[in-house]
Amino acid sequence: MHLLLCGHGYLGQAVSREFLNAGWNVTAVSLSKAAPETPVPNLHELSADLSSSDSIAQLADSIPSPDFIVHCAASGRGGPEAYRSVYLNGCQHLIDHFHGIPLLFTSSTSVYPQTDGSTVSEESPADPERETGQILRQTEKVALNHEGIVFRLAGIYGPGRSVILKKFLAGEATLEEDGRRILNQIHRDDAARAILQAALGYCGPGIWNVSDSTPTSQLDTYTGLAETFGKPMPPSVPRDLNRKRGWTHKSVDNSKLRQIGWTPRHSSFLSAAREIADSL
Repeated sequence: MHLLLCGHGYLGQAVSREFLNAGWNVTAVSLSKAAPETPVPNLHELSADLSSSDSIAQLADSIPSPDFIVHCAASGRGGPEAYRSVYLNGCQHLIDHFHGIPLLFTSSTSVYPQTDGSTVSEESPADPERETGQILRQTEKVALNHEGIVFRLAGIYGPGRSVILKKFLAGEATLEEDGRRILNQIHRDDAARAILQAALGYCGPGIWNVSDSTPTSQLDTYTGLAETFGKPMPPSVPRDLNRKRGWTHKSVDNSKLRQIGWTPRHSSFLSAAREIADSL
């Protein structure tokens, strides 16, 4: 079996490890290929530009036909133009040049605009106000119109990465108002395992929420971190309405994914915090 993995950054590297361990051959594509320090058997790294139809056409001509495609490339913290190039145009180019190959697009739970603390499922309204969120929704529709799979990922954390924990340990964290806003997160390795299960046929075409089983308020998160690390609570500040992906307050339901047998090994961010702190 052959995976075409578009995006070989923080999440992509975990995805490639999961697939390689499962016996797949993996072609990992990024904008600029970096030679691995240690060669990885069955991992082929190539450079290609998802925003360029010609580049993806050349890619399609140069590799064996894949059995599954994962688009998890990042926008490089860019704005609407980068979102449109990498996500919307990138998915369309993959569909155009790899006819009939199942495609999984990693979107974001930020497309849910709810601010009332309600629980959201895949059936809940997803009409984000920000242009970046709207582009994600357009990309989702492109994938879904071609029988694709859309994974809406919560905030990713894992070894060496957690903005929340890093700011807390550095004394730079803040509590928005009374801290009621719910934080939805997913460990990188749990997300990678879910993507493998999708490739193995456990997830049919459609939308799937990928979040851990313990959405936690900002107040409870920082209270737990304060107790774990013996540090003071962060100060309270007004809510940040200028977030890149918008200010939302909702609890993401992952029951659809759990029903097909996926269970997060890291059921909550707080349970993994000590381990993650040692890697930061």
